[in-house]
Amino acid sequence: MTLRMLSLLPPMPLRKADPVLAQTVFGLTFPNPLGLAAGFDKNAEVPGQMLRLGFGFTEVGTLTPRPQSGNPKPRLFRLTEDHAVINRMGFNNAGHGKALQRLWRKRPAGIIGINIGANKDSVDRAADYVAGIAAFSDIADYITINISSPNTPGLRGLQSADELHTLLRRLNDARASQAKRPAMLLKIAPDLGAAELKDIAACCDGNTVDGVIISNTTLSRPTLASKHTGEAGGLSGRPLFRLSTQQLARFYNLTKGRIPLIGAGGIEDGATALQKIEAGATLLQVYSALVYKGPALIDEVLATLTAAAKTAGGLGHLRGSKADVLAHQMDEGK
Repeated sequence: MTLRMLSLLPPMPLRKADPVLAQTVFGLTFPNPLGLAAGFDKNAEVPGQMLRLGFGFTEVGTLTPRPQSGNPKPRLFRLTEDHAVINRMGFNNAGHGKALQRLWRKRPAGIIGINIGANKDSVDRAADYVAGIAAFSDIADYITINISSPNTPGLRGLQSADELHTLLRRLNDARASQAKRPAMLLKIAPDLGAAELKDIAACCDGNTVDGVIISNTTLSRPTLASKHTGEAGGLSGRPLFRLSTQQLARFYNLTKGRIPLIGAGGIEDGATALQKIEAGATLLQVYSALVYKGPALIDEVLATLTAAAKTAGGLGHLRGSKADVLAHQMDEGK
């Protein structure tokens, strides 16, 4: 379903999930844990429509201070045989200003996160993120710091311990000056080694961020069937599930469950959604699977989670219940 089609839909009431799925995370009450990941609604054109489809929250962006056209086309490839997508979009978006105009003109009910990034030609990328904090703090429920896109050269370098420590310090200084202080999340890559992941966990495990999204797309290439396998860019969808879920489990163990985690990467049905929670996720995000399954995916996931939550006495009893097993599988290379 395209953005143009969604924008033409008549107003609809928010669909209500079973109350057993509701939870309060970083000060926000989520009606259900399933959210739409950044990348679909880059310019805050249809957040209300996506929430009405049944998502518990939606994340717009990635937004940069200045508009940018992104990388040359073609830059998006469906790997149908693999239920996957490769993209090298390059933060194509209309900039902070246009999104702010839309959100202030008609801010829909529901939880909306804003995913922010840095312009490709920025001489001070940290300053771009500071600008995002200043621009969106009054309107966002949470702000995601995207330093893990593989399609902006050098951006992932901000995940190194020294650079991340400096960036988070600047961002928290910027947050302190805002009248409203929304939650701040960090979105990381799935391609981090054990030492890198440990460093990031240490940087985050001290109230420097309110949550972490695990993960962005991967540069790795498992065995794939599609003719587009060799295309440059980030791989998402089914082939990302194992890696992103194991990284999620490792991060959960490193932080001993103290930091709320959003599990993203390869969720395509109720079973994979539930496994993310068992690996340590409190909330979930999907995008690529919508390409193949459409909005029916939302009902499928929520039905499975509702049944599991009722059996377990709440999703909280399932969170991280299999993190040790999944982290061990990764350590052993299984």
